[in-house]
Amino acid sequence: MYSLIADIVGTLFMVYYYLMLAYILMSWFPNARESSIGQFIGRLVDPYLAIFRRFIPPLGGMLDLSPIVAFIALRFIQSGVDYLLRLLFLA
Repeated sequence: MYSLIADIVGTLFMVYYYLMLAYILMSWFPNARESSIGQFIGRLVDPYLAIFRRFIPPLGGMLDLSPIVAFIALRFIQSGVDYLLRLLFLA
């Protein structure tokens, strides 16, 4: 039972990682974020990234490091969720 739930949760985290990466890469292309796909991904990813953008200002006005911190934080969150699942199902 643990393995199935852990696989599903892990897959959801991986999908979110890829959505964040796609959204960040979209900033390199003009009007990509304004497309319907860009807006959809933005609605999923922007609330999470906004948390980090409040505390980490862009360097030099152009270089936004908040996504890097967001990726690291999401990895810690994933590890914490996995630990909680282990406690619930393997204890």
